[in-house]
Amino acid sequence: MSPVAESLRLSPTVSYERQADIAVLWLDNPPVNGLGDTTRAGIHAGLKQALEDDSIVGVVLAGAGKVFCGGADIRQFNTPAATAWPLSANIQQCLETSPKPVVAAIHGVALGGGLELALGCHYRVVAGDARLGLPEVNIGLVPGGGGTQRLPRLVGVERTLDMIQTGAPVTGKVAAAIGLADAAVDTNGPAHDAVEVVALAVEFCRQAAARTGPHPLAAAREVNGSCVDFEARLGAVNRKARNARAQQAAILCVKAATQLPFIDGLAFERERFDALVRGTESKSLRHLFFAEREAPKFAEGAEVALRALDRVAILGAGTMGVGIAMSFANAGMPVMLVEREQAAIDRGMALIRRNYEVTASKGKLTAAQLEERLARITPTLEFDVVAAADLVVEAVFEDLAIKKEIFRRLDKVCRPSAILATNTSRLDVNVIAAATSRPGDVIGLHFFSPANVMKLLEVVRGKATSPDVIATCLAMAQRLQKIPVLVGVCEGFVGNRMLTPYWREAGFLLEEGASPQQVDRALTDFGMAMGPMAMADLAGMDINWATRKRLAPTRPAHLRYSTVADRICELGRFGQKTSAGYYRYEPGSRTPIPDPVIDALIADCARVAGIARREISGQEIVERAMLALINEGARILEEGIARRASDIDVVYVHGYGFPAWRGGPMFYAETLGLEKVLARILALREQHGAHWEPAPLLARLVAGGAGSWSEVPAVQVK
Repeated sequence: MSPVAESLRLSPTVSYERQADIAVLWLDNPPVNGLGDTTRAGIHAGLKQALEDDSIVGVVLAGAGKVFCGGADIRQFNTPAATAWPLSANIQQCLETSPKPVVAAIHGVALGGGLELALGCHYRVVAGDARLGLPEVNIGLVPGGGGTQRLPRLVGVERTLDMIQTGAPVTGKVAAAIGLADAAVDTNGPAHDAVEVVALAVEFCRQAAARTGPHPLAAAREVNGSCVDFEARLGAVNRKARNARAQQAAILCVKAATQLPFIDGLAFERERFDALVRGTESKSLRHLFFAEREAPKFAEGAEVALRALDRVAILGAGTMGVGIAMSFANAGMPVMLVEREQAAIDRGMALIRRNYEVTASKGKLTAAQLEERLARITPTLEFDVVAAADLVVEAVFEDLAIKKEIFRRLDKVCRPSAILATNTSRLDVNVIAAATSRPGDVIGLHFFSPANVMKLLEVVRGKATSPDVIATCLAMAQRLQKIPVLVGVCEGFVGNRMLTPYWREAGFLLEEGASPQQVDRALTDFGMAMGPMAMADLAGMDINWATRKRLAPTRPAHLRYSTVADRICELGRFGQKTSAGYYRYEPGSRTPIPDPVIDALIADCARVAGIARREISGQEIVERAMLALINEGARILEEGIARRASDIDVVYVHGYGFPAWRGGPMFYAETLGLEKVLARILALREQHGAHWEPAPLLARLVAGGAGSWSEVPAVQVK
C-alpha cells in the first residue's frame, strides 16, 4: 500500500499524514513528483495546517514512489500555471518563518526545484544512495528558487559552482560529508525507499523539536567568495557550449550571493532565471529535453515482449564495426567481431585497444576496466560463430550486392530468434531483408561514426520488421546509452536524406561565388559543429561520390546539378584520408587549409554551367542551408519516414552537429515562424527554380494558420 493511501488529500498531488506529533507531507505527483502548481499549493496548505495545529511539533516533506522530487514541472514553464500562487518563493518564506522544524526526507533524487525545496527546510535527511543536484543549466536555465543563494551558504562557493555549472548531482553520502545533508541512512545494502528514510526523518524532526533555540537556515549563513576568481570562471566557459549563457548567468548569480544581501541575491537570481526562461535558447533545450525522452517510446497495438539480447556478433572490423563492438562492450555485453582476413581483424583489435588507451589516459578508465572491456570482444575469422548470437550487426562496405549476400548467409546460419541488423546509412533495408526468408527479423541500425562516441542511433524499420524486433532494438539502444530514433526506409533515411539538399545548396553557393571556407565559416558561426565542406572531407568524399553515381540514372535532367564535388573526386581528392578534398591537409594534421586549386576548379565549374559569380553573404549561406534542411524535413514528416518533427530534431542535433541551443532544424523553423519560412522558400523558388518547391505539408500548415509542427498528429513510421 502507498504511504499516502490513508492520508488526507490536500491537493491532487499532495497528502497530509500524521505520525503522532509529526506531520508528513507526501508529494505524490508521478513519475518524479514535479513541483507543478497543484504540488506547490498542496505543500503550502500542508505547512499552514501543521503550523496551526498545536499538537504537531514538526514537519517532514517526503516523496511518494521512487523519488523525493525531480524538480519543477518543466512543461508548465511559460504557461499561467508556472506563475500560479503559491510560487516557490512563497513556500520558502513559509519554511523559513516556521518556528517548528521542517525536515526534507530525500530518497531517489532531489534535483532542481526539488533540491531548492529541501534547501529551504531547516534540515535534510538523505538516503546514502540518493542523488542531489541543480541541473538547470542542462535546459538553459539557472536555479530559480534560491539554489544559487542557499547552496553556497551550505557547501561553499567553489563546490556550488562545480555542481551548478556541470549540473552533476552528488550522492546522499557525499551530501552528508559536505554539509548539504544533516543525516544519512546507512549506505550499505540495497537502495532505500521512502518509508525507511521518512522514519529516520521523523525521529530526527522530533529530536530537533525538543531542542531550544532557533532552527538553522541556509539563508542566515554567511558566504565567503574571496577564494574564487569569478572572472576566470566566466572566461573558462566554452562559448560554443549548448548552455554557455546559462553557465555564465549561474556564475554571476553565485557571485551575487557573495556580494549582496540574501534578499537582493534572490531577486538577482530570479531576474536571470526569468530572462533565460523567456529566451529561445532555453526553449530550444527544453524542446530537446522532451524530444530525447519521447523518441525511444514505441507503442503499437498490444504490448510486445522483448527478445533476449545476451550475445552480439559484429560483421566487419573497420572503423564502424570497431566502434559498434566497443559500444556493446562498454555496456557489459560480450561481442564477437567477425572478419574475413587476419590482417583486418588485427587492425581492428589494435584500433580498439588504442581507443581504450586514449580514454584511460584521460582518467576515464582504469587499467583493469580497459582489460575487462577488451576481454568482452572476441575476434574471429569464423563466420559460423554468428549462430550463437542473439543480434548480428552487419557493418561491411556500403555495397547492396555484398550486403544481400551476407544476409543470405545469415539467414541460413543464425538461430530463428536472432535479430539481423544492417548498419547501412543509405541503402534499402527492404531489399536487404528480402534476401532472407525472415524479413520480419531484419532491421536497420544506423550507428554514427565514431559509434563508440556518438549517441544517435537511427533504428530503421523495414516494411516487414516485427514490432518485437523494433521494441527490442529501441530498448537495446538505451542500454548502450544511445538515443534511438525510429525512422522509415528511404534513400538516406532521415539524417542523410536531409543532408543531400544541404550539400546541394552548399555546392550551388560555391558555383555562385562563395569559397569553401566562407560557406563553412557562415555555418559554424550559426552554430553548426562543422561546415559542410569540412564535414565532407572528414567523412570521405568518395562515399557520397559513389552514392551520386548510383543515383545518377534517376536524377531529373531538368534540375540543376553542381559538378564541383564530382570534379574534386575525379582528381583523387577524397578528403582527409587523401590529405586533400575541398581543402588540403598537412601530413598528420586535420586542419583544413584553403587550396587555390579548388578555387580555380570551382570557377571553372561555374563557367561551364554559365553561372556569373557574385558576392555571397553569410546570411544567404545560412538561410539557404537551413531552409533546405527544413523543407526536406517537412517532406520526411509528411511521408511518415519520421514519427514526429521532434524526432528529426534529435537526429540533427545528435548526429549532424546542429546547435542544440537552436533546438534542431524543425524547432528552428518554428522560432522563425512557419509563415516566414514558406515565404522565403517561395522566393527562392522564383530565383532558383524547382529545387525549392515547398513541401506540401508546410504549405498546408501555413494555409491553416498553424504555427507548429505539433499540430501534425504523430504517425506510424512506414
